[in-house]
Amino acid sequence: MINIFLKCYFENDFGKLARDGLNDRRKRREIVEYFNTVVEGCTQGRSSQSTAKEAVTCILRYHDIMKETNNSICLMGKFHNVLYVGMKLAFDWQVKDSGTIGTLLEQIYTCEKTFERLFLGAIFGVRAPYFIAGWKSDFLDPEENLRAVVFYLDHACTASLDFQSDTGLLMRMIDVPLENCGYSTPLMVCVQLGLADKVHIFLRFGALLRAGEKDRENVSVVQTIILKLSEFNHKYPFNFVCILQLILRVIPSLTPHLNGMLSCLGDQQQKILLEKYNTLVEDGLIPLRRSGFMTPELKHLCRCEIRKSLWYNHQLPTGIQELHVPESLKRYLDILQD
Repeated sequence: MINIFLKCYFENDFGKLARDGLNDRRKRREIVEYFNTVVEGCTQGRSSQSTAKEAVTCILRYHDIMKETNNSICLMGKFHNVLYVGMKLAFDWQVKDSGTIGTLLEQIYTCEKTFERLFLGAIFGVRAPYFIAGWKSDFLDPEENLRAVVFYLDHACTASLDFQSDTGLLMRMIDVPLENCGYSTPLMVCVQLGLADKVHIFLRFGALLRAGEKDRENVSVVQTIILKLSEFNHKYPFNFVCILQLILRVIPSLTPHLNGMLSCLGDQQQKILLEKYNTLVEDGLIPLRRSGFMTPELKHLCRCEIRKSLWYNHQLPTGIQELHVPESLKRYLDILQD
């Protein structure tokens, strides 16, 4: 029933909407509310999950049909922005079908090559993206936007999604760079801003420590946090200390990353970086067992290996709960404690 109803809607009412009619967030919200009403009305005697899934599927089908009329090139405007109506609709109803959600994410990435419209609202707040990229977030507040990021990251993990860049590099959703942030990854942006809570979430989902697509070595985030902490002259802000502690939970030791950084720097830069690194070790911010001066704990090395295996199998962090280990170890593997 909902398929027929929405097909008529796209052929008639939606067709009358101006090409830029969905550029305004208020108009997108109006259509989301309309779709929510339709889902509620068509749910009688059925599961709301299946009805909401069908509504999202109708949106995806419409986007595909309009692309086909233009030689498989997205028409953008309302023909693309309707995907964000689907994104909000899927989140509002907490659609559980990862295949449908995966298709939605793939269509957005194919057209945009980024997930900025999802991540920027969670990182900077729902108003900030308007000044950064000229559009407003589809979510009500930063907390809802962040919950939406977790919702879609979880589905991307379940659907085992990889996204290919123009250079051929395969990336997880969490590592897709943000164009309007200098092509930095969401993790790198949060480290630079000192957003420890968001760094924690992204690391739990296995975010790589590279700065962006062009940085193929996992060194830039480590370098950034070392240099940031060195700016404070022994008086270290808690949020940046917390970020360093979180990073130390997901890598065996800082030594390989430090060596990678030094190989890219001149003699004077190497000297400065080593001095700052040693200062952090002396001040106790970098534990000896994670600094490279002593062998890391076996328990920590096991955690890093287990997390690596889960990451390769698209099971981070959800697969941790399926492991037959005590709850305290699950928290340890999920970097909720050290």
